[in-house]
Amino acid sequence: MSHDQQYPHESLLPTAGVQLNHTAVYASDRRLSAEFLAAVLGLEVGAPFGPFLPVDLGNGVTLDFYEKRNEPIQSQHYAFLIPDEQFDAVIARLDAVGVTYYADPGHTEPGRTNGWFGGRGAYFDDPDGHNMEVMTRPYARP
Repeated sequence: MSHDQQYPHESLLPTAGVQLNHTAVYASDRRLSAEFLAAVLGLEVGAPFGPFLPVDLGNGVTLDFYEKRNEPIQSQHYAFLIPDEQFDAVIARLDAVGVTYYADPGHTEPGRTNGWFGGRGAYFDDPDGHNMEVMTRPYARP
């Protein structure tokens, strides 16, 4: 579909406000990184879309993994709000693949989770060193 064609699903367009739709996640191996995150979060990897390999987060936002083979990948932070009843399964999947999780973003408390804002949370690295976070309660912002 070219950019000037009409959107085929007009009913899916936002009716108010600004929403994040997708973002590119740089990876040295887009398939490895997409499959890693999808497996940890219990999601599916979508079909390739041009140079991107998407992971749909289920809330209208897609992470589009984009391969950069000959350049260093700068670490970014991605935080995922998950239902409390899925938290233990995410931690178990990290344990199953031997990925250390941490209670803090600086990765100084290995094998621990946090209880911030009345929920649970943890941080872990993806294959390219992106600092991933799972949390069951959003941050209370002033």
